[in-house]
Amino acid sequence: MVNARDLVVRGEDWYARELGPGTAYTGCTFYDTDWTEVVNEGAVFDECVFSGVRFNASRHTDAAFTNCTFRTCGFFDARFERCKVVGSRFERSTFGLLGVFGGDWSFAGLRGADLRKADFDGVRLREADLTGARLDGATLVRCDLSGAALHGTRLKGADLRGSDLSSLDPLTVEPAGARIDLEQAAVIATALGFELG
Repeated sequence: MVNARDLVVRGEDWYARELGPGTAYTGCTFYDTDWTEVVNEGAVFDECVFSGVRFNASRHTDAAFTNCTFRTCGFFDARFERCKVVGSRFERSTFGLLGVFGGDWSFAGLRGADLRKADFDGVRLREADLTGARLDGATLVRCDLSGAALHGTRLKGADLRGSDLSSLDPLTVEPAGARIDLEQAAVIATALGFELG
């Protein structure tokens, strides 16, 4: 068990480390730490800062990263399942082949993030900031995007089926080729002022 507060971790190699329930970090800072292939099952990070951390090929299940800040971090092939990432901000980070399945990412700050080809399935993204994000070819199926900031978001070829698009203004995004279902089409048509039936 680990219960750390205000700890500074700099340049450590956490390659393939296993983190589990009972592991909690509060107000800690991680600089240039290698989290490649870390297996995190239930650890909690609250108000932590991650700067230059490599999360490549890491796996996070039932874990929490609440109100954290991620700066210039790498998430290549990282997987998050049923995780709580509420209120966390991602700045200048890379997300190649990111997979997020279930969990709560409400109020997450992903402004301008390059999420091309990322996979979000059944994720709560209420009031998340996706302003200017690149979601070309991404999958956002069965996601709760209610209240999300989507102005300037690029959705070319994205799969949005089954997601709540009630806050989407189709005139402020780049939607070419995005896939939606009939119910979503009705919501968007209504937003554009059309009357159906």
